[in-house]
Amino acid sequence: MKTDLTDTTASKINKALVKGRRAIGTPAVGMVLTLVIVTDEENAYDALKAANDASREHPSRTLVVIKRVSRSPRDRTQSRLDAEVRVGADAGTGETVVLRLYGEVADHAQSVVLPLLLPDAPVVVWWPVDAPLDPAGDPLGALAQRRVTDTYSSEQPVRELTARAGTYKPGDTDLSWTRITPWRSMLAAALDQVSVEVKAVEVEGEEFNPSCELLAMWLADRLDVPVRRSLSSGPGLTAVRMETSNGPITLDRADGSLATLSIDGQPDRAVALKRRDTAELIAEELRRLDPDDTYASALRFGVHRLNVSNGQADTVEEPEESEEQEQPVAASPETSPEGPSAKGEPADGEAPAQAPAPEAAKPPALKPVPSGLSGKAAK
Repeated sequence: MKTDLTDTTASKINKALVKGRRAIGTPAVGMVLTLVIVTDEENAYDALKAANDASREHPSRTLVVIKRVSRSPRDRTQSRLDAEVRVGADAGTGETVVLRLYGEVADHAQSVVLPLLLPDAPVVVWWPVDAPLDPAGDPLGALAQRRVTDTYSSEQPVRELTARAGTYKPGDTDLSWTRITPWRSMLAAALDQVSVEVKAVEVEGEEFNPSCELLAMWLADRLDVPVRRSLSSGPGLTAVRMETSNGPITLDRADGSLATLSIDGQPDRAVALKRRDTAELIAEELRRLDPDDTYASALRFGVHRLNVSNGQADTVEEPEESEEQEQPVAASPETSPEGPSAKGEPADGEAPAQAPAPEAAKPPALKPVPSGLSGKAAK
């Protein structure tokens, strides 16, 4: 059942909800939470479809907040609220209200949403796109116990991860973190099967995918080992390789559906690790409404600390610095600071003599090789 309301108020929307429940024969309210979706017109359909699918597991009242921008300056000064009320089969297993805000009322969306919240029920706010950098500081986010964002939809996901680490508040979470739940479970189970010491980790995935960075930060934070982030053509996360004291452990997923778990000394095993849709991700986030301390710890680890070993920069550039420092050890006739004789001229009262061969002309093999170089680099 659908009811369209033009230039309406929150009171009229509540009356339409009660009327719709009575019309379908379910006057009681059997919903467990209020889900507020803040989006634009372009992404409203996909977000609402995902919320309706998730409502089969979590019956909820879904409020979709769409802030509309009027075309003419005159219309922008006029405030208006339009609503579309859906009850019954059109709203999954709950109730749906699509709110379209025009004019100045768009800057006070919390005043429209507050009277429509279910009493004595938790509130979850979800931004599918264009999430604020500080969700807890947003007027709508302040109404919620849980605030869900999706860094993958931003233009610069990795930079936004760094910004969110500085504004994190208990209750914040990200769908990019939810996407790696099966990976974290599988890697933890693999390490439980064997007693080994992890020495280094490599996380491979497509570029501009924040789930790869979050998984790498989680591994670095939990294992306290160097973690390297490498690129692949995707889709999404493609592989995690761990160097251990008893050989490598690899979780490889090349096709985005079926992964292969390889542990040294054991046969390879096929693991179902498909990429999940948004409805499954939202349903998982609605299962828990308490703060996610594991996500907070991984987020605060910092993207800039990846590819870092024991708090120091990666040792790739160290041989070059050592080589530059060792080059001026041997003094040559051209660089000696001994005055006129340094240029090959005899001192007063001395006969000219043939200058000995400079030490710099010694074979390179006699020069000490800095530690960390391979045999090929030493040559």
